[in-house]
Amino acid sequence: MQYWPEETAASSLPARLFEYRVAGVRPIVRQREVRTRHMKVTIADDDVLLREGLSSLLVAHGFEVVGQASTAEDIVALTRSTQPDLVILDIRMPPTQTVEGLTAAKQIRAEFREIGIVLLSAHVEVELATELLASGRGIGYLLKSRIAEVDDFYDTLATVARGGVVVDPALVSELFNSQRRADELAALTQRERDVLAQMAEGRSNSGIARELWISEATVEKHVQRILLKLGLTGSNDDHRRVLAVLRFLDAS
Repeated sequence: MQYWPEETAASSLPARLFEYRVAGVRPIVRQREVRTRHMKVTIADDDVLLREGLSSLLVAHGFEVVGQASTAEDIVALTRSTQPDLVILDIRMPPTQTVEGLTAAKQIRAEFREIGIVLLSAHVEVELATELLASGRGIGYLLKSRIAEVDDFYDTLATVARGGVVVDPALVSELFNSQRRADELAALTQRERDVLAQMAEGRSNSGIARELWISEATVEKHVQRILLKLGLTGSNDDHRRVLAVLRFLDAS
């Protein structure tokens, strides 16, 4: 996992501990100094098998699972009544299976700043993660597949509970790639972006020329500059045009 700066109350450590980890590498500073025994946890997921399996794993490791919920509304109510140290919830929950879990997490964070929140997702969803990370301390975002890496998962929960921020490596990679794509497009002039937008609408060079009131030769020059700035070389022009359009749509 990728770890961001966290706060710790351990008397033997600095007030702020900077601890970074890469997937598969154990922490250098410490491994399990934070005790998980009797740490209170609530779990929310509409998949009862995943919910029960996760609960069993946590109990076996010494966590105290104080409640389970199958909806976003229920996990908020359960958090208010139990006030756990940590809430684990799925991003996509009933009734729409979109962002109910994220909405519940925001509500919990607004009411209980000290409760750690770990969001689980079956997919990498960059926009949701960006908003989540901006909320501050005690936040985790993991792909559900990470639960199978049990030791890392336990460490993640302990880190989030003590105020750290943990992000799934797949998500970190996608965030960097997304930023890189945006930076590439930023290198284009406004006219080049206009041409690329027309390409995305499926227009040929002659069609783009008519739409933008420029010559077809000028369009061709813009297209070649676009492909060069985006680093699209070594293939035929038709294929490179498709790749350019895909990057434009991905970053838009």
